[in-house]
Amino acid sequence: MSKRVRRVDDLLWKSILEQTFTHFLHFMFPNADTEFDLSKPFDYLDKEFETLFPPQANGAGVRFVDKLVKVHLKHGGEQYVLCHIEVQSSKGKGDLAERMFQYYYKIYDRYKVPVTAIAILADSNKSYRPKVYIREFMSTKIRYDFNSYKILDQDEADLRGNSNPFSVVVLTALLAILHKNITDEQLKDIKHDLYDEMMKRKMEKKTRQGLYDFLTYYVNFDNQQVLSMFPLNNSFIGGGELKNHFMRCVF
Repeated sequence: MSKRVRRVDDLLWKSILEQTFTHFLHFMFPNADTEFDLSKPFDYLDKEFETLFPPQANGAGVRFVDKLVKVHLKHGGEQYVLCHIEVQSSKGKGDLAERMFQYYYKIYDRYKVPVTAIAILADSNKSYRPKVYIREFMSTKIRYDFNSYKILDQDEADLRGNSNPFSVVVLTALLAILHKNITDEQLKDIKHDLYDEMMKRKMEKKTRQGLYDFLTYYVNFDNQQVLSMFPLNNSFIGGGELKNHFMRCVF
């Protein structure tokens, strides 16, 4: 069987991060409640990010997954944090650490505020673990450390026992890595299992819809007719950008 392809990773991750961002902060930062003022709305600076890192003229290098989000601090007055998130679903050119550093200094130069960066590594390469960038020349040295979250390292049982809705996102990505060459019937069972995991967790309807879209479309069936048999509750499927983009894809 050919290896399954996740053709809409970028838009899926972009969407689910916005729809679960409060849960994402709690998932990644145990002290989120004491550090961030979660009563204030998040500001997603996608357009600003594109001005700092414009897509290449030929369309290559479009970075839909990079999320630049303004998050207010709880004890910092008007100060705020720019939380940069990069999702890497494949090793690519292996230059992630350098790019993360470039993102950092351009973002800081633009906003002059604290920046925390998280690279979510959703690839299947066990040895690929970028988390620091070092540049040194004639006793001048720069070292940039950033948060690196390797999905392949996560424990399936721990994710199932975590009540945070974002744990289902990570569980979906983990199972996609671990079960690349299964049959459509086996994949359907996994998707139903993920649906049950989603329903166990408390969340708003909009968040649940976004999570449902993510676990539905993150891995494609070989036979796309099977997809029409998967949805258990069509009220979760919206008619927005994500669904329209997915339906335009060539399988």
